[in-house]
Amino acid sequence: MQGAPSSLLSRIALAAAWLAAVLRGTLSRAWPHLRHPSRRTLVCAALGPPALLMLYTVVLIPFTPGIRDIRNAKQEQPARVVSADGKTITEFKRGVSDWVKLSEVSPNVIAALIATEDRRFYEHHGLDWRRTVGAMLYTLAGDLQGGSTLTQQLARNLYPEEIGRSASLTRKLKEAITAVKIEALYSKDEILETYLNTVPFLYNAYGIEMAARTYFDTSARKLDLLEAATLVGMLKGNSYYNPVQNPERSLERRNTVLAQMVKVGKLGAEKFDGLKSKPLKLDFERQEAPEGPAPFFAQQVRKQVIAWADRNDYNIYADGLVIHTTLDLALQNLANRAVARQTGQLQQIANTAWSPRNWAANAALSTALVRESDSYRKQVAAGLAEEEASRQLLADAQFMRALREDKTRLEVGFLALDPRNGQIKAWVGGRDFGTSAFDHVQQARRQPGSTFKPFVYGAAFLQGMKPGDTLVDEAVEIPLGGGECGAPTMAARPAAA
Repeated sequence: MQGAPSSLLSRIALAAAWLAAVLRGTLSRAWPHLRHPSRRTLVCAALGPPALLMLYTVVLIPFTPGIRDIRNAKQEQPARVVSADGKTITEFKRGVSDWVKLSEVSPNVIAALIATEDRRFYEHHGLDWRRTVGAMLYTLAGDLQGGSTLTQQLARNLYPEEIGRSASLTRKLKEAITAVKIEALYSKDEILETYLNTVPFLYNAYGIEMAARTYFDTSARKLDLLEAATLVGMLKGNSYYNPVQNPERSLERRNTVLAQMVKVGKLGAEKFDGLKSKPLKLDFERQEAPEGPAPFFAQQVRKQVIAWADRNDYNIYADGLVIHTTLDLALQNLANRAVARQTGQLQQIANTAWSPRNWAANAALSTALVRESDSYRKQVAAGLAEEEASRQLLADAQFMRALREDKTRLEVGFLALDPRNGQIKAWVGGRDFGTSAFDHVQQARRQPGSTFKPFVYGAAFLQGMKPGDTLVDEAVEIPLGGGECGAPTMAARPAAA
C-alpha cells in the first residue's frame, strides 16, 4: 500500500493523540497516589500492552479493505469473453455458483448455522468478546479453538489476500477491523446472505444453493434438517468432514450440529434422539459450469488474461473485465458440428477394427498397453511383482474395457485462421472438453506431415514455377557448394520421433 487518504491519516493521528492524552491524564491523576516504585511498575506493566495493542490496531485500519471494496465484494462481476461480433463466449467465475436470497434458503440452514458457528450473531457488532476471550483461555490451556464470528469468517473468505491466512496477531486484528466495517455497512440478513452465497463446499461448488444441488440434488429452499446440518458441519473443515470421502466423520459432525441446536433451543431433545441415528442419504453429483461453444479457446484466453491481470492488479473474477477476441461464433459453431460429424464416422470405423474380439486376439498389444497404464505402475510401486500386476489387470474385464475405449478413442484438433492477419476464427481442441481437457491444438506435439508442402510450393512459385509444371520423378543431385552435393534418397528421410 503506497499511502492512505489524508483524511484517514488525520483520523489515525487524532486517535493516537486521543489515546496518548487519555493515558497521560490517567497516569497524572493516579501517579501521586502510587508512591511505592513497585506499584508504579505494576501499573505501567498493566497499561502498556493494551495501549500498544490499541495503537497498533489503529495503525492497521488503512491496510484493511475499504468500505467501497466491501460494497463491491457482495456483487462480483466475472470477466466476460466475447466474440468478434460481441456475443458472450464464456465468463470466468471462481466456481459454480448461483446466488439466492436469504428468503430462498431453508430456515433449517440458518438455525443450524447460527447455533453452531455464532450463537450470539444477532447480539454482537462483528466481534463476540465472550467467545474471543473463551477461545484465548482454551488455547492457552492447550485446547486450540477459534473464536471468529460469522462476520469475521465472511471477512476472511472475501478478502484472503488483504487479510492473509497466517496464524498471527496482525491477521486476527485485520479480520476484526474488517468485520466491524462489514457490520457497520450491512444488515444482519445481508451478512448471512452474503456468507451463505460465498462459502466454498468443495467440488468447485460455491454457496449453499450449489452445495444443496451437489450433495443432495435439491435446492437450498428444500433442505431438510439432516441435510442442512450436514452442510453446516462441513464448514469446520470441508475436506475433513467431506460426506463423500469421509462419511463417518461427516455423520458425527452432523450430529454435533444437531446437538448444538438442542443447546440453543432450536431442536427438541426427543427429536434429536430420533434423528442422530439416521444415516447420511447423499445424492451426489458434481455441478459443472457451462462449457460454452469454445471451451478450449476460452482456456487459452484465461491463461493469458490471468497473467495480464496479475501484472496490472486486476481480478478476473470480480472486476467486470470484458475481453474482446477475434473468434467468429458462427464459424466456431460450424467447426464444432464438422468435428462431431467427422470424428463420429471415423470412430465407428475404429470401433469395428478394434472390436472386443479383435482386441483380445492381439495379446501382445494388450499386455504392452496394460504395462503403460497408471494402474499397473501403482500396483508395482506398491510392491506387487510385474508379472502378477499384469495378470491381475488383464483378468479385470472392467479395466480392460475402459483401457480399450481409451486407447481406441479418436481425437482431433481444429484451428481456423484468417490468412490475411493471423486472427483466430475457430478453435476446437478435442472432441469433448468435459471428457478430456487436453488441447490437441495447443498441447499436442506431432510430426509436421504435409504441413511443409505450402512452404515448399510457395518457394517454388517465387522462383517462377507454375502450378501446371511437371517434373520427372528421378534421382537428383543438389549442389551444396564447396564441391559437395546432396542426393536425397528414401533412406535419408529422418526416422519418426
